[in-house]
Amino acid sequence: MRYKRIAQVTALLATIVLVGSQTGSGVAEETLDLQQFELTFEENFDHLDVSAWGENGSRWIAHTPWNGDFGDARFSDPIDGFPFTTKDGILSIEARKGPDSAWRSGLLASTNAKGQGFAQQFGYFEARMKLPPGKGVWPAFWLIGVDRSKYTAEIDVMEYYGRAPYEFSMGYHIWRQGQGGVNSTGGNWTKVDDGSLNNAYHSYGVEILPQKTTFYLDRKPIWNFDTPSEFHMPFYPLVNLALGSGWPIDETPNPSVLLVDYIHVYQRKTAVPAN
Repeated sequence: MRYKRIAQVTALLATIVLVGSQTGSGVAEETLDLQQFELTFEENFDHLDVSAWGENGSRWIAHTPWNGDFGDARFSDPIDGFPFTTKDGILSIEARKGPDSAWRSGLLASTNAKGQGFAQQFGYFEARMKLPPGKGVWPAFWLIGVDRSKYTAEIDVMEYYGRAPYEFSMGYHIWRQGQGGVNSTGGNWTKVDDGSLNNAYHSYGVEILPQKTTFYLDRKPIWNFDTPSEFHMPFYPLVNLALGSGWPIDETPNPSVLLVDYIHVYQRKTAVPAN
């Protein structure tokens, strides 16, 4: 994610889905049954174990492992009270404009630059969040494949642009140009009630199976596609509150706060064969 964001947004396939009225082509209507899964990663944010780069063996680091900032707010090393706080099992990621007029915010990744940390091949990845309102906010829950030697595989479980409080996007990108190949991208825009993602918590999830990848809102299937071979590797989760994405931030509320209830990862109890 966050390599060529404006081009990404333009390139996303413009499939529009009305939540509660229909689902994407070939997507079953049934709500995901988590009794068929076992929990493999549980982050409930009763406290937060984070350091800048995992120097103390922390569960999370506060940057992308490849040290690539994006957007119009710099991702900060954690300090007391900023950009991360936890209270009553809720993580707050705060974007704030400082006295120097520079915006700073926060990102969490579960794998560090050495490849240490949590990652999982196949399974269901989910975050429950309440999104900040306001033009210019750009929160996201996303996944990156651990092996970036030949390409970068990215799954954007949820991206939200505060200028459009009536929709959010799900998508994927396979970045190959850096190794002389051709990039692949696809996506889905989901319509929601105006402001509903700011007023209540919702869960955003994706299940990666060897043959099919399916995206969920509140555990209801929204969109799917055939799993590319590049997804046959472990992925690790990231969550952040960025700003901008090519849109002005002069009207962005200061501060803006993304609330995260949990991040959970599951595996199906009955293994699905890769072939």
